[in-house]
Amino acid sequence: MPSINRRHLLAGAAATGALAATATLAQTDLVDSKPNLSGKSILITGCSTGFGRMGAEHYARLGAKVFATMRNLPRAEGDELIALAKADNLDIHVLEIDVTSDEQVTAGVAEAERINGGALDVVINNAGISFGGPIEIQDVEATKLTLDTNVVGPQRIHRAVLPAMRAAKSGLIINISSQLGRVIAPGFGQYSPSKFALEAMSEALAYELVPHGIDVNVIEPGGYPTMIWSNANKNSLALLDRSDGTHTSGYAAMIEQLGKRTGGGSTDPMDVPHAIAKVIAMPAGTRPLRTPVHPGPKPQIAINDLTAKVQVGWLGASPFGPWIKSVHNVA
Repeated sequence: MPSINRRHLLAGAAATGALAATATLAQTDLVDSKPNLSGKSILITGCSTGFGRMGAEHYARLGAKVFATMRNLPRAEGDELIALAKADNLDIHVLEIDVTSDEQVTAGVAEAERINGGALDVVINNAGISFGGPIEIQDVEATKLTLDTNVVGPQRIHRAVLPAMRAAKSGLIINISSQLGRVIAPGFGQYSPSKFALEAMSEALAYELVPHGIDVNVIEPGGYPTMIWSNANKNSLALLDRSDGTHTSGYAAMIEQLGKRTGGGSTDPMDVPHAIAKVIAMPAGTRPLRTPVHPGPKPQIAINDLTAKVQVGWLGASPFGPWIKSVHNVA
């Protein structure tokens, strides 16, 4: 097994300083940043609303070539983004990708690579779905759709983009998780389980891609006022409509809240695109594995720190050690 550590290839005092800084960067909000992203090609899933839509415009205004993907084209959200790009001379290409479709993922990524003239620099797995309510009431339909969108969807994207990235020996994969991918609150259905799975997959991928010069970063937002809440309310009410009461009867108080949830308060969802832009602009090999983003409490930081320590302690002296230490920025 090759013991390649791309971070150790960064020589000199400047590199040492950059590595030392990443531990701090992983625990800050990383907001209000306007780095230059000129020359970067970025593909984003789930760009019709929320972090994906805001990010597509933000990265393009910072100079990037953006491939904004979404389901069910043509649609008003896609037309609006195309018009904006034309009016403001932004390099945005709107492509159709439903992350639950093998065929659309393969075709959409191939088209982005064709337009780009080669491997993409950055891929952001942003598309996601949520149902509310206790685990028991999540029927197989809701469970499959949640996992297919939040876990299998990113894996489809990984498999589509990585061959070209590996050939280029460079690239960055950013997976949008959640605080609820590391801590658990009752009543969020299969959302936490799906994000826990995404976190684990992302970490394994980060280790395995060290020899190929490709970084992986997991963004962990807290609550923000995006469409995920209203969409989750609709999904939850549809789930209740097809229930016969067998599983819902034991959860009256939790069921009563379904369809009424809001979240994020007065927080600014642009925190997330700002954080992502700063991660993209960091030198390859210095990016943190995880980036918590929220102006309020970030309870996952303690878990992130502990699991990094456990991983290094468990595997740091093994043949995988250089990969593990590289990802966790340990010399």
